Amino acid sequence: MPRAQLRPLTAAADAPADRVARIDWTAVAGELDQQGSAVLPQLLSPEECRSIAALYPQDGPFRSRVVMGRHGFGRGEYKYFAYPLPDLVGGLRGALYPRMAPIANEWNRRMGIDTRYPDAHGDFLEACHAAGQLRPTPLLLQYDPGDYNCLHQDLYGDLAFPLQVAILLSEPGRDFTGGEFVLTEQRPRMQSRPEVVPLRQGDAVAFAVHHRPVAGSRGDYRVNLRHGVSRLRSGRRHTLGIIFHDAR
Repeated sequence: MPRAQLRPLTAAADAPADRVARIDWTAVAGELDQQGSAVLPQLLSPEECRSIAALYPQDGPFRSRVVMGRHGFGRGEYKYFAYPLPDLVGGLRGALYPRMAPIANEWNRRMGIDTRYPDAHGDFLEACHAAGQLRPTPLLLQYDPGDYNCLHQDLYGDLAFPLQVAILLSEPGRDFTGGEFVLTEQRPRMQSRPEVVPLRQGDAVAFAVHHRPVAGSRGDYRVNLRHGVSRLRSGRRHTLGIIFHDAR
C-alpha cells in the first residue's frame, strides 16, 4: 500500500496538531477512497510508543478491561481509557478528527446518507453525549503468542464516526512476529476482499469503521468493511486505537 508522506518527527515533544498537519491529507483521502485504509507513517516516536504501552499494567488511566476470549472476540485483551484521556491520546484524537471529517462527509454524500459531521471534535462529542454515548472509546490492546482479534466493527451506539485510527506501538520482528493488521471488504454479490496493512512502530493506519463508497459503472455503491489482527506468533504486541465517537 502507498504510504502518505510525513516528514520525520524533529522531537518527541512535537505537538499532535503539528505532526498531523504535516500529513498529505489529499493523498490520505485518495488511499481511503481506493482501499478503505491509509498508512500515516511515524505518527508517534519510539519513546512515545513505549510510554503509552507502559500504561497497560496500570489501572488509573482506564475505565474497563476486556478479555477477548470471554466474549468470542478472539484472544488477547484490551483496556478502554477513562476521561480525562492522556494528553497525547486526547491531543491526537482532537487533531485527527477535523482532518477526517471532510472525508467522512464526502463519503456520506456519495452514499446518500444525510448525516454530516461538525468541524470540531468537541461538537461531535456533544452530539454523542446527548444521544447517551458518554463513555470514551480510545483503547490500548495487548496481544501475546497465540492471540488474535476477530474481524469486527467498532460502532458502540447510534452515532458512529465512519473512520478510525490504530497506531502500532511495538516493532515487528523485534518485539513480536505475526499479528498483522487485516481488513476485509464485502462488495455486493462478490466474495470478500482481504487487505493486510504493513506497519512499523509508530505508524498509524486510518480505516473505514463500517462502510465506504466505491465508484461503479452506475454510480457509487456501498461496501462493508471489517478489521482484525492475525495470530501473534511470538513476543508481545501493543496497539493504540483511536475511535472518534463515544460509547453508550
